[in-house]
Amino acid sequence: MTNNSWYSEKITLPEFPRGFHLVTEYIINALPMLESMEVGLLHLWLKHTSASLTINENADPTVRSDMEAFFNYSVKENLPFFRHTYEGSDDMPAHLKSSLLGCQVSIPVEKGRLQLGTWQGIMLGEHRDIGGQRTIIATLQGLATSPI
Repeated sequence: MTNNSWYSEKITLPEFPRGFHLVTEYIINALPMLESMEVGLLHLWLKHTSASLTINENADPTVRSDMEAFFNYSVKENLPFFRHTYEGSDDMPAHLKSSLLGCQVSIPVEKGRLQLGTWQGIMLGEHRDIGGQRTIIATLQGLATSPI
């Protein structure tokens, strides 16, 4: 028997330093109901305007440091036309980086597993020097082998 199921979970990530960080395991560990999902979709929504979510390389950490270097090069701090600087010189650049990358991803689920590619992982882009804990709303929907 299968059940059309919807589930929502608030996931609080620990504070990360500025940069790109793999958070795939945090997400999976916070969603034990994934195991009962035969087929579905996981939507992740980051509730912040100075961080981002993206899916990219999960094996070589130089990808994450290169991404940080690229975005810092592309969106510089202390540009003379920035007016939104109340929270520091990293504030407006963080908002721009968040808008460029986005704050949401959707991932197919099949037989209890996220259908990420072999070298794919979910990344949090922390664009502030001190960003604090970050909150993700995870919405899982699909057909479950038992009610979740």
